[in-house]
Amino acid sequence: MTELEHYQDVTRIQRVLHNTRSIAIVGLSNNPLRASYFVGYYLKRHGYRVIPVNPREPEILGETSYPSLRDVPEPIDVVDVFRAPSAVPDIARDAVAVGAGTLWTQFGVINFDGARIAEEGGLNVIMDRCLKIEHARYVGRMHWLGFNTHRITSVRTGLQ
Repeated sequence: MTELEHYQDVTRIQRVLHNTRSIAIVGLSNNPLRASYFVGYYLKRHGYRVIPVNPREPEILGETSYPSLRDVPEPIDVVDVFRAPSAVPDIARDAVAVGAGTLWTQFGVINFDGARIAEEGGLNVIMDRCLKIEHARYVGRMHWLGFNTHRITSVRTGLQ
């Protein structure tokens, strides 16, 4: 198992999805064309408490947006990161400081130093995975329709 695969454990992902109520999305955009907005919208529609963390916006998705995790006045189960990988260590420190349960980084947001900070602080870490896709795979409609393949790809195998 590679170091990255350690942070993509299926059992851990499923446990986090089933035990999460509140998700602080760091880098949530107010632009409906951005991936973070779509993910936040999806999660909110599926019953999660979405907490925007973006210092440039006062409100996103009808929710008060906070400048940082440390400004959020309520408990956070998952910190979902839509920021550059270099921002992850500071976000991990903040996640530990506020007592979050999980640090989750989106596709391409890979920073092993940040992951270690979070783990040493007692957090679960899931890295380089999309929270919306994993929810759809294990809890949402993809699961209901039988698409639980554990792999999403555009690569054809054996078809000519």
